[in-house]
Amino acid sequence: MKLLEVNDLSISFPQQGKINSVVKSLNFRLNSAEVLGLVGESGSGKTVSAMSVMRLLPENAIYSSGNIFFYEDSENKVDLLKISDEKMRAYRGAKISMIFQEPMSSLNPLLTCGFQAGEGLLAHGLCAKNELKDKVSYWFEKVGLTEVDRVYKAYPHQLSGGQLQRVLIALALVCQPKIVIADEPTTALDVSIQRKIIDLLLSLKQELDLSMIFISHDLNVINLLADRVLVMKDGEKVEENATSELFQNPQHYYTQGLIHSRPPISKKIRILPTVQDFLKSKDVSRFYDDTNVIHSTEQDRKVNELKLKPVLLQVEKLNVKYVKSRNWWGTVKEEHHALVDFGFSLYPNEVIGLVGESGSGKSTAGKALLQLIPSSSGTVRYGSKYLDQLSPGELRPLRKELQIIFQDPYSSLNPRIKIGEAITEPMMVHGIGKNRKERVEQMVQLLEEVGLEADHAERYPHQFSGGQRQRICIARCLGLKPKFIVCDEAVSALDVSVQAQVLNLLQTLKEKHGLSYLFITHDLSVVNFIADRILVLKNGRIVEQGKTYEIMNSPRENYTKQLLEAIPHLV
Repeated sequence: MKLLEVNDLSISFPQQGKINSVVKSLNFRLNSAEVLGLVGESGSGKTVSAMSVMRLLPENAIYSSGNIFFYEDSENKVDLLKISDEKMRAYRGAKISMIFQEPMSSLNPLLTCGFQAGEGLLAHGLCAKNELKDKVSYWFEKVGLTEVDRVYKAYPHQLSGGQLQRVLIALALVCQPKIVIADEPTTALDVSIQRKIIDLLLSLKQELDLSMIFISHDLNVINLLADRVLVMKDGEKVEENATSELFQNPQHYYTQGLIHSRPPISKKIRILPTVQDFLKSKDVSRFYDDTNVIHSTEQDRKVNELKLKPVLLQVEKLNVKYVKSRNWWGTVKEEHHALVDFGFSLYPNEVIGLVGESGSGKSTAGKALLQLIPSSSGTVRYGSKYLDQLSPGELRPLRKELQIIFQDPYSSLNPRIKIGEAITEPMMVHGIGKNRKERVEQMVQLLEEVGLEADHAERYPHQFSGGQRQRICIARCLGLKPKFIVCDEAVSALDVSVQAQVLNLLQTLKEKHGLSYLFITHDLSVVNFIADRILVLKNGRIVEQGKTYEIMNSPRENYTKQLLEAIPHLV
């Protein structure tokens, strides 16, 4: 039975005196007990199309044409674009609900998770107040949450990312809607939690005959979940087919590009193909021939050559503790050991991948190396200097050589400063360039080096896409001429094609400038592409380490095997 039908939908937004068309003559349907995958790059119109179903777009959205029919049953349907706001509220949550991408920004930090999950029940009059906790607890258990009483009373900041995503799923299901729209609900999760969420959604689909529109830029995830796939590009549908048929025989070059832009697990290649490569040449077989594949013998030779150089960074028995609780007198009662006897050696022009689940201590390690957080014991030697023994004043001259690229480029940039100034400001602080003119010239060169244009310097961060903002952060980092960069989940929030572009850029810059990276990620396919060696972190301890091909092809630890098995992959 048909549940949703979108006919000739066109949506525009006014922008700087012009009308910007973001969805163009879109048509699709959703049937009962079906999962429709909606895929495409950032800016392709996926989220706008889905948000329009719930009428959650900003007030300035212009519906140029189209209908969105919701089927109450086989004979009765209602056009969601034509009904009043008051009538639309009766559909939101009760008949059509949404799972958002970022749980921390989707949940109110001042309200408990239990209260927020039950708000919809009360708003739609589906239960009495004295029944609320029992109904919410039932759905918390249903989505696989343990310690239900604690989760019910907890505030969002007291739960992990995986737990919060389950809370959002429970919130979406508690009113038992006919349709659930899931907007990138697994993108920022590590592979093992991502796999658990996918398995959970699959089991709920079977048990509840759930109908879903699942939005993602990751076709590997879509392959596991969706019955049908709709591919969008620049606001238009370019291809739609049954999932198995689309992946086995993609017709459009754009779809082929999306499938192949993700780093392969089965082999290590020098340069990743991008969607643009497919659109230009229509043939990217060269990316998988012997000239672009790095075999194990070459990896061995490279690592052995690196070890002939003097050590750039030596970390020994580094420990980091966080206070979990204190008594009335302020004495520490309980500590969390975030990093335990952590150590490795990094050589010039080497990339070490640091992988592990959320909470394993990856980001803590990166920040501790750069002395952005204190360590309780251990040493960090950079060249001949022990960073952990230096005062803030003594560390300051070294800051330009030791840089970090954070996961979220938007929050890494000051929204009130134009990006040209954002790049030149740290250069001025560290005395790079004789004068402003020279710094501006270097800034323009850096923008061009990362694939942007000189006139972009006069724009603000919000005027760029996520991939462009990450390029700006890379340019700002390179302006200080660093020798060592911590890349902390630097590509995890980017869609697959932009991710491929940024990974290729980081590889090129590494060779050109002789950079060394500690590449922190939960994505083993990414680390397989960029790293020379891999460290696997679990509960703050390194449980396995080795050359990339050794870890990827012959892992010794069960934990590493589980991480690899959790990766959804097509190629």
